[in-house]
Amino acid sequence: MDRIPISKQGFEKISQELTDLKAQRPAIIQAIKEAREEGDLSENAGYDAARERQGMLEARITYINSRMPLFDVLDLDSLSSDRAIFGSTVEVEDIDTEEVKTFTLLGPDDADHKNGSISVLSPMGQALIGKEEGDEIIVDAPRGRIEYEILSVKFLGSDGLKIK
Repeated sequence: MDRIPISKQGFEKISQELTDLKAQRPAIIQAIKEAREEGDLSENAGYDAARERQGMLEARITYINSRMPLFDVLDLDSLSSDRAIFGSTVEVEDIDTEEVKTFTLLGPDDADHKNGSISVLSPMGQALIGKEEGDEIIVDAPRGRIEYEILSVKFLGSDGLKIK
């Protein structure tokens, strides 16, 4: 598999999540042990819930562990270009509606559209990569093909990044 771009802040966040998940293991094991001691496992909702929680926890740990070696950690404060690349903040205008939107291009593991960032692998991200101010792009969206004009490409660095 190819390398996966991620900001330093995104990498730190996912590393902390992994640490937190691993710290939850003993409590889940204890909950399973206590539920098992209650007797008949076939009708033990506490046991089933604890096992399900353990399964979800282990699945997330496995997922993160499988991605960690693939991450290409990038320092947003050291990036610059006149073209849209990972880490750039791009302002676009919908040519039909004249609605202006701003996106920061990040990797799939630290992008959060609620905070104004999108994945470089998303349809919009793919359309923006390599483009510069004044270029027009077409994005296939659920409502159909949308044409945008790129108004600006900036690099705000880690100060402009909103990772929760």
